[in-house]
Amino acid sequence: MSNVAKTTLPSEWDDDERMNFLFSDFKENRDVNTTDWDSKMDFWTSLITRSCRDHGVVCVTLQELNETFRRNGTSPLGLSTVVQCMARCGKIQRESEFVANVDSGWLSWGVALLLVKPLKWTFSTLLGSGRVPLEASFVVIELVKEKAAQLLDLYRSGEFANRSLLSFQELCALSSHVCADESTLCLALLQLQREKQVTVSLHEGEKIVKFSQPGQDRVSSVSDVDIGIYQLQRSEKLLGERMEALSLEADKCREEARTLLQEGKKTQALRCLRGRKRVEKRADSLFAQMETIRGILDRIAQSQTDRLVIQAYQTGVAALRLSLKDVTVERAESLVDQIQELCDAQDEVNRTIAGVSSSADADTDELEEELNALLEDSKPDGISALPEVPLNPLSPQPSLLGDDLLSSLPAVPQSYLGITDEELEEELNRLTLADSGFEQKKMTSPTKRLEPAQ
Repeated sequence: MSNVAKTTLPSEWDDDERMNFLFSDFKENRDVNTTDWDSKMDFWTSLITRSCRDHGVVCVTLQELNETFRRNGTSPLGLSTVVQCMARCGKIQRESEFVANVDSGWLSWGVALLLVKPLKWTFSTLLGSGRVPLEASFVVIELVKEKAAQLLDLYRSGEFANRSLLSFQELCALSSHVCADESTLCLALLQLQREKQVTVSLHEGEKIVKFSQPGQDRVSSVSDVDIGIYQLQRSEKLLGERMEALSLEADKCREEARTLLQEGKKTQALRCLRGRKRVEKRADSLFAQMETIRGILDRIAQSQTDRLVIQAYQTGVAALRLSLKDVTVERAESLVDQIQELCDAQDEVNRTIAGVSSSADADTDELEEELNALLEDSKPDGISALPEVPLNPLSPQPSLLGDDLLSSLPAVPQSYLGITDEELEEELNRLTLADSGFEQKKMTSPTKRLEPAQ
């Protein structure tokens, strides 16, 4: 790690009084003041993790921590205690232990991991020594897990996602912006190896890496098919590089021929053109070989797809056979017959209920007819003997006067209504006088309206 300038420092860093307390050594006994002891430990634990994340590294040494957190020419006195406490809590792990917890095949990489010096501290720690060597390298577990997850996501979303095997050099180029150096990449691969998401093997002296595919719980071992596909893909890449080089050489020959022709050197120009033709012929041959390799790769990919389809068919047939284990034609026919019998019984019940309802309706109709007959019998005789009520209005018409008005009235009923003849004559006279006054007023009204005009 570099200096503290690249580290995101907390707000307390500018508080001299607070930093004097944090830079002081820890008490030998935590029980003396657990609050101060824990607050100081939490401060440095969080700051160490943050500093490593800011620098993009997953390993740290005590010497690097002393240089990184130097303030006013002074280094923190309690960093050795912080490192020991973080190791006991499992937040960091000695690099040698981290590597030893993975399969032994990974120890043959020769990736410049420190394996010998930490073992000396391991031995001294077992003997009871509390000193931490300045050069001892520790792996921050939280950060190496983050790098491993980023590396796996980078592979699955990158250009090599369709390739089962990658060379170590290709992986270094792919992860250059994720892993700061080769050591960080190897530690991330070790973490993925611990999580069963990647495996590494040697092929003809070259390290090749195989990642787990999406949907797989763990990576499968490198098979002969994987090696064959890897060799074909490698050959395809080499042929592509050679074709590109031949294309550049052909362009160079053509430019040289053009230059020689301008200088009047026709013979040399023809020689360059012949060379260009030979180069193009070699390029065409390489292109045909590359197309053959691509065809083989396509067939291999198709065969893998067919294998997955066949496996799906087999799984489907087994599931269908299991689901139809207790289903037979006889049982289905029996169920259909039972359903039909139940439906018929329900229809009989419905018809019976409908018959009761119709008889109840018939009884209701008979009762209503009897009620209407009783109402007719209870009407008085006087009302039935009266004449019908006239439908025309009784308002006087202008053309009817005197006897004409009387003739327009309805016939007088002959039945006894409790009214004497004198009363009827008096009522008739009142009607006659009222009609005469109405006609007289109507005859004189136009004259009155014309008087103001004279």
